[in-house]
Amino acid sequence: MTTFEGSYLGDASRLPPDARLECKICWYVYDPAEGDPVWQISPGTPFANLPPHWRCPNCDGAREQFMVLHD
Repeated sequence: MTTFEGSYLGDASRLPPDARLECKICWYVYDPAEGDPVWQISPGTPFANLPPHWRCPNCDGAREQFMVLHD
């Protein structure tokens, strides 16, 4: 399997609770501090705790399309 920098390899348990992730398709950033009003995800919800059916609210990309942002 080829990996790339920022990939969490679909294993959300590897992510810290405050990790911000960016969709590699449209550059939407999921920030746990803000949640996701489109999917009615409350602020403070870590990426690892998003429901399995959650997708990018901007482009409908799968959660596996998200890469960790290192600020």
